[in-house]
Amino acid sequence: MKKSKKLLALLLSLAMIMGLAACGGGGGTTETTSGNSETPGNVETTPGNSETPSGEAATDPDSIPDTMTSEDGKFQVAFVTDVGQLKDKSFNQGTFDGVKLYAAANGKSYKYYQPANGSEATDDDRYDAMKAAVEGGAEVVVCAGYLQEAALKKAAIEFPDVPFVFIDGYPLSDDSGNVLTNVAGIAFKEEQAGYLAGYAAVKDGFTKLGFSGGGGGTNPACCRFGYGYVQGANDAAKELGTNVEMNYSWQYGATFSGSTELQTMISGWYVNGTEIVFACGGSMFQSIAAAASANDGYVIGVDVDQASESDCVVTSAMKGLSDAVQWAVGHVYDGTFDTIGGAATSLGVENNSVALPTDSESWRFETFTVEEYETLYQQMLDGTLVVDNVYENLETTEWSNLTLNVI
Repeated sequence: MKKSKKLLALLLSLAMIMGLAACGGGGGTTETTSGNSETPGNVETTPGNSETPSGEAATDPDSIPDTMTSEDGKFQVAFVTDVGQLKDKSFNQGTFDGVKLYAAANGKSYKYYQPANGSEATDDDRYDAMKAAVEGGAEVVVCAGYLQEAALKKAAIEFPDVPFVFIDGYPLSDDSGNVLTNVAGIAFKEEQAGYLAGYAAVKDGFTKLGFSGGGGGTNPACCRFGYGYVQGANDAAKELGTNVEMNYSWQYGATFSGSTELQTMISGWYVNGTEIVFACGGSMFQSIAAAASANDGYVIGVDVDQASESDCVVTSAMKGLSDAVQWAVGHVYDGTFDTIGGAATSLGVENNSVALPTDSESWRFETFTVEEYETLYQQMLDGTLVVDNVYENLETTEWSNLTLNVI
């Protein structure tokens, strides 16, 4: 069964190369999702009562240059990257796609700022990048990742008139406990996307799974992804009356970067029987996909549709990064930022902001169907299926049909 899946993935990959079909290369939005006809995180369906940003929206972020020349030397919409590469085909790129798409559609200048020292960046490095953005003319600064918290707090206090969008973030307060109303915390219900991926994988016949997460177990977004993944796999196994196993690790993922050590570890998993690994950590995907390719294994992507990155990818647990950025930045320019500034926004299936890709190039399951997926998605949407987001429960839960090996 798995051999035919590999052949199908290879044929799909060849078809894309030949131009018979096109698949987004890490764009942060998808062509199709279930439960709603809109794309995940669509600006019209996310909360906050902001209208769709005006202007003719570009549809392909890859067609928009990463750098531009501003006539006055200032850049209105700024992006401060998380650790890892800008073009990581995952979190950074999906977030920056939203910046580019909004700016292009609305005639705004834009620029990205990468904190100094790469994966070893300090809070001071991140603050310096934010300060450079403000001094460079930023009217709004989009900051990606929970590691930005300390620097963002300092910058928001120093520049109270500048709105900041904190992706994968939450409300921040000053040292006196006053909420910083110029910071909009935008988070996602990653546990729902993780559940969809874990459930689908087990329903499709995978019985030996893996999870490799970024942030060393301290990143709430990755923790929610992983916890949902375990829940989905366990529930699917229970429905099938079978048992599954899962290796679960945060090793070699602290900086969300690929490494020979990570690839070696995941290769060992595949050699010892693991069939599919959820690659949950930005550029870690490259090492995990390489290990899968070398061992006839399979991968679940994260954040954006990563099917075009490897023929080993079976599906991706996505969240609408690009659309969420456009929606939040739109609040700045339509004068309604006060409705999201200082508040916590959490986007899930009810906002069409988490999903698996269902277009023909990305749906690589053999037996689990799109119709079955849509039924599951609808159960989340109407509240008959509720996924727990308290990820601290992971290791204390007695899983009925899943053996969890925390490594």
